Amino acid sequence: MVDELLLLEKLALLTEYLADLKAEKQITLKELKENKVLRRYIERTLHLAVEACLDIGSHIIADLKLRDPEDYKDIMVVLCEAGYLPQDKLDSFKRMAQFHNVIVHDYTRIDPEILYGILQKNLTDLHLFAGAIRDAFLAHP
Repeated sequence: MVDELLLLEKLALLTEYLADLKAEKQITLKELKENKVLRRYIERTLHLAVEACLDIGSHIIADLKLRDPEDYKDIMVVLCEAGYLPQDKLDSFKRMAQFHNVIVHDYTRIDPEILYGILQKNLTDLHLFAGAIRDAFLAHP
């Protein structure tokens, strides 16, 4: 059985991070490139949001005794295989996990244009993840 309290806590954090990122969507690419404090804030907040998704996925997999994922991308695959995430968005979820690896292990080469693109176009993937998990585990009749 999945720990609903833990999911609620993690989803609350994810929701907070997404709200913080949404508040920054009005920035321009020029501002992002020129303002390193803002750029680092967005990088770190995206990192925390993706980390929350991976943490949620890991807890679900452990609690339900699903197959052990081979890496972060595979967390998303396992959740899709089990029907908790939409299969047609698997590539987007895997890119989310890949972004985690870049931001943690190769942080010196994060391109502001890629960061800006994620901020402008890919937050919906994080919202979709949160909604799918809420629907699967917290929606009670």
